[in-house]
Amino acid sequence: MGREENQGTDGKRQARQMAVIITQMVMENFNSEKMAYERAKKRAKEIRGFYYNLTMYCIIIPILIIINLVFTPEFQWFWFSMLGWGTGLLCHGMAAFGYNPFLGKNWEEKKIKEIIEKEKRKQDYYQQNIK
Repeated sequence: MGREENQGTDGKRQARQMAVIITQMVMENFNSEKMAYERAKKRAKEIRGFYYNLTMYCIIIPILIIINLVFTPEFQWFWFSMLGWGTGLLCHGMAAFGYNPFLGKNWEEKKIKEIIEKEKRKQDYYQQNIK
């Protein structure tokens, strides 16, 4: 009778372990979808910010050129504003659209995957050694 009880508790233990594994799989899938949505939302916000910056550049720089040429045509200072803001705008656009010649294409995605894998290995290691 002790052996049958043992088998029954083993079955229950296995069922609980399977339930835990299935729950973890569902949560991982949910978390990855949620993370993907959050990344896309953040990226869209960055692109919207770039377009706002570009719009302001296209409105304000011509106004500065007109002011400069009307009031002080002997010294064209608008170039400083145009080049300074233009450089910032270029960097903003590169960041918003994910172009980074220094770190390569998809660097951030690769780094995120690397960190996730490292954390997963740590978690697996601790789970194996705790049992």
